[in-house]
Amino acid sequence: MSALDRPQSQPRKGPSGATIFLRSVIGRAYPRVIGMQREKSWLFFDILLPFMSTMSYVLVYKAIGAPESFKGLVLVGGAMTAFWLNVLWSMAMQLYWDKEQGNLQLYMLAPTSRMAILTGMALGGLIATTFRAIVILLGGALIFGIKFQPTSWPALIGIFVLSLVALYGLGMVLSSIFLVYGRGAWQFTALLQEPVFFVSGFHFPVRALGTVTASAASVVPLTLGLDAMRQILFPEMMRDFHFLPVGVEAAILAGLAVLFIVVARWALNRMERKSRQDGRLTERGN
Repeated sequence: MSALDRPQSQPRKGPSGATIFLRSVIGRAYPRVIGMQREKSWLFFDILLPFMSTMSYVLVYKAIGAPESFKGLVLVGGAMTAFWLNVLWSMAMQLYWDKEQGNLQLYMLAPTSRMAILTGMALGGLIATTFRAIVILLGGALIFGIKFQPTSWPALIGIFVLSLVALYGLGMVLSSIFLVYGRGAWQFTALLQEPVFFVSGFHFPVRALGTVTASAASVVPLTLGLDAMRQILFPEMMRDFHFLPVGVEAAILAGLAVLFIVVARWALNRMERKSRQDGRLTERGN
């Protein structure tokens, strides 16, 4: 039998794109989950101190004799601040920090999607952040006797998921922007923190800011997400203080989620092309 007549072995196929994406997500989430367990002091600073900050606002409402639902309103807002801080410091700043530490080139050379890497960062940080939010909600509810009266658990969970998808999509967009701006990103991150707390209505109904300001603040997904969740948890109080109907806010959140993910994909692809064309992206100093 000649060599031409012998059956040729089929080339071994590698993992599919979906498999690579999933493995990248798990691989990038793993260090954050394990890191939370190894450094116990982070649990103190990440949970107890924000809990005390939220309780101070609850005590203000208690001191002026506000109804229990107002205290619950602040409690929900305080719990959701954890997710905004996670997006700012653990998502938006992450690529810049990796650039400063000399790790960014590894991301650029890795045979996977940059979206997968950032998604893994988001999921890894989301576990610790959710734990912190649960402690704030349950701790505040037990200490001050706050009772939640959700009108629909599926609607509440749906709004929560939509808010997080849109919020972490925004974090992916900011990660590319902050990386381009370099050291100025650090100051810009600190600048965004407190103003977003205010205009998003973390400690009061966003409707109090007026229609124009509340509409502008809706570009941050937590603005609408908080308002919708409060309407579901405290229907009696929010009947007179809600900004938009829950259905409308859910539709807007879904649109923001799609928009931010599409923009993030475009920004990350452009960043990758830039790094390969001129080689400047991973240099220190910019």
